[in-house]
Amino acid sequence: MTDRLSNPDLRRLFLERHELGVSPSGPLTRDGLDALIERLGFVQVDTISTLEQAHHHILFTRANGYRKPLLKYLLEKRRSLFEHWTHDASIIPTRFYPYWKRRFRRAAARITDNRHWAERFNGRQDEVLDGIRRRVTENGSVSSRDVTSDDTEERSAWWGWTPSKTALEFLWHTGEFAVAGRRGFAKIYDLAHRVIPAEHHDPEPDHETTVDWMCRQAIARLGVASPREIAAFFNAVSLAEAEAWCAAAPPETLRRIEIEHADGSLREVWARPDVLDLAAAAPEPPARVRFLSPFDPMIRERDRTLRLFGFDYRFEAFVPAAKRVWGYYVLPMLERDRLIGRIELKAHRDQGVLEVRGFWLEPGIRPAKARMARVEAEIERWRVFTGLESVQWSVGTGQ
Repeated sequence: MTDRLSNPDLRRLFLERHELGVSPSGPLTRDGLDALIERLGFVQVDTISTLEQAHHHILFTRANGYRKPLLKYLLEKRRSLFEHWTHDASIIPTRFYPYWKRRFRRAAARITDNRHWAERFNGRQDEVLDGIRRRVTENGSVSSRDVTSDDTEERSAWWGWTPSKTALEFLWHTGEFAVAGRRGFAKIYDLAHRVIPAEHHDPEPDHETTVDWMCRQAIARLGVASPREIAAFFNAVSLAEAEAWCAAAPPETLRRIEIEHADGSLREVWARPDVLDLAAAAPEPPARVRFLSPFDPMIRERDRTLRLFGFDYRFEAFVPAAKRVWGYYVLPMLERDRLIGRIELKAHRDQGVLEVRGFWLEPGIRPAKARMARVEAEIERWRVFTGLESVQWSVGTGQ
């Protein structure tokens, strides 16, 4: 008989695996931040700063002692983290770097055959790449702002990229360059061997080793998953590779288990062999309310969020305003092990104001006095973190 995880146990396990099972209060050291990001596997990077940029938001949600200089130090001084791609641009532990070499090779093949990338080079790919390689090798790191002045008349239609900007991104995607730092939000590029510490310049692990490592890391952080979810975690193996890995995994690596969804339906998935012990040991999540980034790994897979938590979330920043149901930058609210509603916050940095533009509780969730006090406490934490002076509610709590 297949073991089963009830939905409450599954939610508790899922939150614990995503570092949301305990209170985020307390101090955070550089080592603590390194360890947190390694436990998560990666942290997505995004430029939207309606409230706060995604990477800072994700980390502050899990550690209220988080401060931005901590991350900058690990990326640019300690070099224990590097920037590259998972399903999107991400911050990744540098000890994972050897397993990204397969991605570099695949990116080179994909980009070389991609018509849109070719158009961005305006027919001068080899010439521009050689010129950028030579400039960085001889003169050191550069940003796109440093190299585009000579070819601004050649901007392509694709986000206005110039051939030089395209070359920097090509060389970063394919592993010749690495991100050495940022100036504002603009990436600064340098030769990868100058950025990535020497101990991580190991030869590329073979194909089988890479697939096994990627799948093991994914199931370790998810606890339970389908092959599709395993493949999607780093977006570095194919669905077929994940399916084959699951089918061939020995019992000490993987097992089958039945999970209960929020609607009571059952599904059989793969799990860590110790999943029942992990679920039993997972703590009861704290009562405090947390506002999740739209890019938070816990809610990244929207269909999974609906299945596990009964919460239908869609990010509407890229939806035309007239077609939005909720708003431009609406955040799910997590309380204990439930997603209880949504809030829309906007930081008016020029005015020193954190505006509450929208607030919605899920059906059946009451605006009880204790709950609203927890919501207001979380708003205040965000006011302090964003360095704003006051909070302004533009809507009532009954919206």
